[in-house]
Amino acid sequence: MNEIVLSLLAAIVAIVLHEVAHGYAALALGDDTARRLGRLTLNPIAHVDRVGTLLVPGLLLVTQYFFGGHFMFGWAKPVPVDPRQFRDPRRGMMFVAAAGPAMNFALAWLTALALHALPEADATTGGLLLDFAIPFILFNLLLGLFNLLPIPPLDGGRIVVGLLPYRLAAAWARLERFGILIVLFLLFLLPMLLRDLGLAGDPVMTTIWSLVHWALGLLPFPDGFLPGV
Repeated sequence: MNEIVLSLLAAIVAIVLHEVAHGYAALALGDDTARRLGRLTLNPIAHVDRVGTLLVPGLLLVTQYFFGGHFMFGWAKPVPVDPRQFRDPRRGMMFVAAAGPAMNFALAWLTALALHALPEADATTGGLLLDFAIPFILFNLLLGLFNLLPIPPLDGGRIVVGLLPYRLAAAWARLERFGILIVLFLLFLLPMLLRDLGLAGDPVMTTIWSLVHWALGLLPFPDGFLPGV
């Protein structure tokens, strides 16, 4: 039970800090919308989205309980950003988008570094800390990498819009109205279609988990320590 609670806490902290990072990046670039609306807070309730945080994960839990499966998907309420407040709106949105994954990667790196301070002789404290730290590292890497998928409204999609020439960027930005449908297709329908064709696999999540494994090898864990995934 402790492991479940600590894993849930780890996921909540990773998601909340991801969203807060967007808000502070926007504030640094001249947009105080998130601050005025009370979204620069660590209170997770302020970041709950009725559909993405409650309805979709709840439906997935019920569906997987009856039909099997072990995948969870959802999202927090996006931090409000007014790009008109930026000197360069397109570039500004790119930096704001990049702040979320950057926060997650920084948290994973700092947590791995902090494991050097674990008291080896205190197994109880060490166990509780590890039960939080390891899921926290994994959730941060997974959240950061997933959000870098180049599909608007994910952060990666908005980074692409900031990097492309204007005409291509405008065309790519128009994908945002279909973005969630594209993500749901890639995560759920594509693996089902591949299975129907006799091609077992989940190309998107397999790629992301491969990147998670690669990223774990870059973190400053104590010598000889690498979490199994």
